[in-house]
Amino acid sequence: MCASEALVDGGSGTRFPVATPWMRPGQRMTGFVIRFDGQVYGYLNECRHVPTELDWQEGEFFDHSGLYLICATHGAAYEPESGHCVAGPCRGARLTVLQVAEQGGMIYWFPDEKIHAPTPEQGE
Repeated sequence: MCASEALVDGGSGTRFPVATPWMRPGQRMTGFVIRFDGQVYGYLNECRHVPTELDWQEGEFFDHSGLYLICATHGAAYEPESGHCVAGPCRGARLTVLQVAEQGGMIYWFPDEKIHAPTPEQGE
């Protein structure tokens, strides 16, 4: 998805296109990776309250403290290390986790049957 050095603790994340079985034709979805407390985490870029992207500007997922992921539309606050919603309209829900790993100076995403790379018809 990106070079390891692109992700700074509590800083900007990296977005990338994903596809899911529930996507409608022409619909675009994104996943994202962030770094928090030295670890890399990946999530589907979709608030659990209403399906809208979280970032308030492209790649900006953290609140001003750098401690929580925040939904710019609804104000839901999520723990970066678990995706658990701790405040806002969807308290108790969790972001959809994407399997990611850091190896050899790179961040990798491992698609599965639920969330995979988009096909050309889905708008890469």
